[in-house]
Amino acid sequence: MHDGNNAGSRAAGPVTVDFPVWLRAAHWINVLFLGFLIRAGIQILAAYPRLYWNDNSTPGTEWLKFAKRPIPVDRPWTALEQERDVTAWLAQPGGNNLGLGRHWHFSAAMFWVLNGVVYVVLLFATGEWQRLIPTSWSIFPDAWQSVLTYASLHQPAASPGLPYDPLQQLAYAAVVFLLAPFLILTGAAQSPGIEAQFPRYARLFGGRQGARSLHFLGLLAFIAFIVVHTFLVVVTGFANNMGDIILGQHQTDQGAAVVIGLALIASILAIYAVTSWGSRRRPRTAQHILGRIFRPIMRALAVRTRSRQHYPASSISPQFLVNGEPPDSSEYAHLVAEDFSDWRLEVGGLVEMPLSLTLADLRRMPAQTQITKHHCIQGWCGIAEWGGVPLGAILDACRPLPAARYLIFHSYQLDMTGHPFYESLQIELARHPQTILADRMNGEPLPIPYGAPLRLRVETELGFKMVKWLRRVDFVADYRDLGDGQGGSREDNMFYEQSVGI
Repeated sequence: MHDGNNAGSRAAGPVTVDFPVWLRAAHWINVLFLGFLIRAGIQILAAYPRLYWNDNSTPGTEWLKFAKRPIPVDRPWTALEQERDVTAWLAQPGGNNLGLGRHWHFSAAMFWVLNGVVYVVLLFATGEWQRLIPTSWSIFPDAWQSVLTYASLHQPAASPGLPYDPLQQLAYAAVVFLLAPFLILTGAAQSPGIEAQFPRYARLFGGRQGARSLHFLGLLAFIAFIVVHTFLVVVTGFANNMGDIILGQHQTDQGAAVVIGLALIASILAIYAVTSWGSRRRPRTAQHILGRIFRPIMRALAVRTRSRQHYPASSISPQFLVNGEPPDSSEYAHLVAEDFSDWRLEVGGLVEMPLSLTLADLRRMPAQTQITKHHCIQGWCGIAEWGGVPLGAILDACRPLPAARYLIFHSYQLDMTGHPFYESLQIELARHPQTILADRMNGEPLPIPYGAPLRLRVETELGFKMVKWLRRVDFVADYRDLGDGQGGSREDNMFYEQSVGI
């Protein structure tokens, strides 16, 4: 965001600067939350540090990776093996904390966008836009002259009536009106809910992986701007520049401005350190506090979006990545040995008609096939054809009671603490047209690594919600009485959010 400092303008002589309080406040608020966004974004990237231009996320096709450990070629592996720890000096909150990293990222995004909207509204309401937005095409040759002047190790003259040179004005305007919206748009294109509802939108950026790669390049652009901008603030008159952005005028008490400015910078760095340390020390508290900020938007998005995905068969990924190990219990081993002939899906809880369904029962129910994109919370994705029973047909058969608000899906798999894996789903999502219980994948019986004999597919949610190796579905009024009360095994143990349409 433009901060209105006059770095590089001294060569043109004194310029009267009077930056209003709201502009100066918006600058420092932007610094705080942009830092949170960058740090949390690095945390999220570390969960799957490979970038692609194709939505198959096929190993070996990444254009950039930050992982020294190669993908195994001599044994089965899961995508979870690609997660990396990252130092808290760089990431928010550091370590291996994808769940909390996402909480920090989305919470900061809410305040960053709100601050940006207020800034732009006031920019035009007060006439301050005239200092920022170029009004003549001459800005481009003038900016090039500024580049040449900087290259000669001199300071270019300020634009007439402005506290900064043409290159700075062009850079500030580009950051506010091009780069910041670009980051917002490419971030939205990575949402499973948004892409499911508007598949063509994500294609504008080359699909989810293209959007993820562009989002990363936007991050680098922001970092480059911050580095150059900070450098110029220091070398072109730090005291004067602090006077402008702290007190509104560099003709005022520069000593006080420098002290206040340095104190603000130190406070922001301290906030990063304390919140990172506190998040790792009390992750559940961080999960709850930050979740309250963005959870209402998440849930509204999850309920109201509908999947409209219809990919052609030619789009099916040549290698669909695997996440999670199949159950290793004797009970599941017996089911596999008997080709799941003894398996039953139990449906109960707050329903009028409890069900006990074999695979044959399920295959006699209405069926549908869909080719859709799987969005893993780590960042990778893949396209596959899924076939099975619409979950809405199960609801029609069991007739949930009015008190039922959530479905709880139980797996034969155990979570990282050794307890049965489970996840919750809002009942409204169960009736989405492309929410199904799948027993087939790419025209074949569902393979064991992908959840045989039956798995959930909710095409507007992230992949960890789509429970594999299903054994039971319960209808409940609230999920807070189960496990640690967060809505699922990943929410309980890895601090993910219960509703994940983005």
